[in-house]
Amino acid sequence: MTEFATYPSLRGKAVLVTGGASGIGALTVEAFAAQGARVAFLDRDADASAAVSDATGAAHALCDLRDIPAMQDAIAGLAESCGPFTALVNNAARDDRHNWAEVTPDYWDERMHTNLRHMFFAIQAVAPGMIAAGGGSIINLGSNSWWEAGGGFPAYTTAKAAVHGLTRTMARDLGGHRIRVNTVVPGWIMTERQKELWATPEALEAHQKRQCLPDLIDPVYVARMVLFLASDDAAMCTANNYMVEAGSI
Repeated sequence: MTEFATYPSLRGKAVLVTGGASGIGALTVEAFAAQGARVAFLDRDADASAAVSDATGAAHALCDLRDIPAMQDAIAGLAESCGPFTALVNNAARDDRHNWAEVTPDYWDERMHTNLRHMFFAIQAVAPGMIAAGGGSIINLGSNSWWEAGGGFPAYTTAKAAVHGLTRTMARDLGGHRIRVNTVVPGWIMTERQKELWATPEALEAHQKRQCLPDLIDPVYVARMVLFLASDDAAMCTANNYMVEAGSI
């Protein structure tokens, strides 16, 4: 059994995770709860959210992150019970495959709303509380799919490439308040969704040949990187990319 680090600075910290009911998000909620953080999450899946809350004790609110006013109201409500959030994990996204020749303007806009737009408005919602608290940590989830020129989902890879621009500019705008903003860049992470939809033996074999390390990547390792960046151990880390992709770029 792997023995992971404990971060005393996370105990009692108010943490918000978007898309916390499944996959990387659920493992991240679990990891913060194990550190003694006051963790809350947003998701639209009622049954999965209830299961994660029951297992971890985390607070949650149901909302569609594409509805920005509803999301910001949900964040405000959770902050009333958890306290002002001093860590935000912008995790929520969907890597649905699509053919470039069939993409419509409406579909393109919906993909931006699903994978990018809510990140900025979540930052906008939590930043005043972080400023009042004297600092904070914002962790945006990117993807190495565009770094390695992955095909089959151009709207997704465009949104994920834009996350890096968001991270860099917000790190500059918020840095004077001691708010750190970083991007965690996962490779192909073996969530249940990936296993069910795309992780065929042939696809896995081809991908493993691209990695420097031979092992498939468990989502827990993304959560561990997020914990580090939220902790005081990462106090001088900002405006950067932190790769969890087994050397596959």
